[in-house]
Amino acid sequence: MIHPSYVDLMKVVNQGVEEGEEPIISSRYSIVMATARRARQLVAGDDPLVEDAEGRKALSVAVEELNENKIKILTDEEKAEMQARMEEEARAAKKRGRDEENGEDAGENTAEEASADGTDPDDAGAEGASAEESEEA
Repeated sequence: MIHPSYVDLMKVVNQGVEEGEEPIISSRYSIVMATARRARQLVAGDDPLVEDAEGRKALSVAVEELNENKIKILTDEEKAEMQARMEEEARAAKKRGRDEENGEDAGENTAEEASADGTDPDDAGAEGASAEESEEA
């Protein structure tokens, strides 16, 4: 017999669900799918969330993580919210990357930046031009 049992795992996952609300999971299949997914993550290199996982099978570690409430099975609504949040974060990161690229690609010091570091912006432009001319020659 598997310890903890499916019934015990379902109670852990559904704890906090108010009476009359739909449970997060209501079948063994959901438990199997969740623990199998987590086991694949562990095999792929994710760090275990429980002590003494060394030398144990990934599925056993995944079941223990679920039983100790270290991992959570998301409802469809929570999955949708998480997906939307992740997409928004990805868009923001992409925008930050573009903004940084644009700032780096400009590569020109403003007069304020140049005077702060003691260089003359006109001299920097002249050096750049002479370097280009010498390459052409």
